[in-house]
Amino acid sequence: MIEVFIECESGSNRKGVYDEKSHVRLSEMTVAAPYPYPYGFILDTRGDDGEAVDCFLLTDIAVEAGSTLEAHPVGLLEQVENGEVDHKILAALPGSEPALDRALNDLLRDFITAIFRDFPRVQVEVGAIRDADTAADFIARHRG
Repeated sequence: MIEVFIECESGSNRKGVYDEKSHVRLSEMTVAAPYPYPYGFILDTRGDDGEAVDCFLLTDIAVEAGSTLEAHPVGLLEQVENGEVDHKILAALPGSEPALDRALNDLLRDFITAIFRDFPRVQVEVGAIRDADTAADFIARHRG
């Protein structure tokens, strides 16, 4: 299991900016498209970009920004920004096993592409969705 801190609510184009240690909301920004799922980061991780590992929580349940939930990793979405790895973990609530299919990959790719249209200096590449074992390995490598 992992603990996911939610920064952005599903259906909202408002992204909360939080201090990753204290979870204090620092600011908010508007993004170009509504988040398709609750989005945040995995507690006690540090990605290659120096920030906590990002995570989409694949659920239709409304989750309030500022919440922390237990979830389990179900996949990893490959993402590279300006040549640097910035993969996204795909997680689900206990008892849930969402489909990691082409439709999900397309939805997330379209969302991420829309977001980065406002940042022309950032070259973003969205790749395939990998399995739960790949996600778990990625999280383990980025603990601490």
